[in-house]
Amino acid sequence: MKEELYEVLLRSLSRGLSILPDKPEETPENTLKALWSLAKGKPASAELARDYEPEELAQDECAQLEDWVQQRLVGVPLAHISKRQCFMGMELIAGPEALIPRKETELLAGAAIDVLHGHDANRPAYVIDVCTGAGNVAVAIAMEIEHAQIYAGDLSEEAVALAYQNCELHGLDDRIQLHFGDLLDPFLALALALGLDGKVDMITCNPPYISSAKVPAMADEIAGHEPQMAFDGGVFGVNLMRRLISEAPDFICNGGYLLFEVGLGQGPALKKQMSNMPQYDNVEIVSDADGNARVIVARVS
Repeated sequence: MKEELYEVLLRSLSRGLSILPDKPEETPENTLKALWSLAKGKPASAELARDYEPEELAQDECAQLEDWVQQRLVGVPLAHISKRQCFMGMELIAGPEALIPRKETELLAGAAIDVLHGHDANRPAYVIDVCTGAGNVAVAIAMEIEHAQIYAGDLSEEAVALAYQNCELHGLDDRIQLHFGDLLDPFLALALALGLDGKVDMITCNPPYISSAKVPAMADEIAGHEPQMAFDGGVFGVNLMRRLISEAPDFICNGGYLLFEVGLGQGPALKKQMSNMPQYDNVEIVSDADGNARVIVARVS
């Protein structure tokens, strides 16, 4: 029975599943294993479920599994069904409250961690993470950099609540403070209380960067299920980034860093713009495996 159901559902997923380029781990087999594990009361991301050995299911569990497979086939994101997504090797709680953490954002978290490894571990490294979404970048930094104290914020109250769940999940609610508000506004008073002449060591951001005109052409799995405010970046897709570039130096100490994710094709122009600004004395690009600029790393002068 178990083997027969597995083969039937796997064939169905293999024929009808549409896999987004930024979620290559969601193969038909990994998807089925994640949903099967969920049916047994063990929520898991596609990556964690890769090694899962399907168990015998009760009749009601079979019916639930078949329903979840159908939901997935009509475009409901796997992470919204399983409530789990893997990021930097960590299991995170996911849902429609925030953008599902993506592989490309691991470049941002990894670059931030690399910079902070050079920070003096004898004093706290103060980090502000804006547009925190599910809190994935903040959690990844806190897990790797033990002396980091992180202040994360988002314009969506629902996203902040989800990020809080992830902080609790990993036991980091004492090292990550969450705030609701627009970009850096929630941190105006906070920065003054931290020392460092009222400034922090780093700001990270995964901003919305899809131009508004391109939103209707996006896959329905994204546009129809994830919050538009998390990916719609305005007319040219860089509205929030321009604000961030302008406002961030007021919050970052000399020698501190601003890091943010960029959309395809946006990196070179933004690097050129920032290199011409006196507030920044070194601007670098982190590229993905295909050579696309995906993260800006800028040192504040």
